[in-house]
Amino acid sequence: MIFAAYRSGLYNVLLLGHIVTLVVAFAPAVIHPIVSNQTQADGEPVASTVAAHLASNTRRVHFPAVVVTGLFGLGLVFTSAEVWDFGQAWVSLALLVWLALCGVVSGLIGPAERRLGAGDASANRQVQMGGQIATVLLLVMLYLMIWKPGA
Repeated sequence: MIFAAYRSGLYNVLLLGHIVTLVVAFAPAVIHPIVSNQTQADGEPVASTVAAHLASNTRRVHFPAVVVTGLFGLGLVFTSAEVWDFGQAWVSLALLVWLALCGVVSGLIGPAERRLGAGDASANRQVQMGGQIATVLLLVMLYLMIWKPGA
């Protein structure tokens, strides 16, 4: 069922939500490494406290924003059925990359941040690796959405 047409009011509201939640979801990819590097010089207690806050924010803010970004994206596809559909390579690949991002944030970054917050300094490597993977996946996603291969 088509709820709205491509570039209609509903489509534009979904697009706005898609972009805003994308910014919220990926702000940690920029901010967390900076904060992590700054706090490493301050000693373990400060780093653990900051990591605990980052883990809490990932669970309450950033991961839900990743999920909602994808849901807005799905809404955009459904509201523009005459223009975009799941038969186009870029849409299907974007869905796959989104699922991978959800897995990286919930299965790698979040647990590693919790361990880091509990004082396990070795988890910092996983946090950094997860951030790097998420950044690469974000770049792939942006490529798919800007150039739309297979459209």
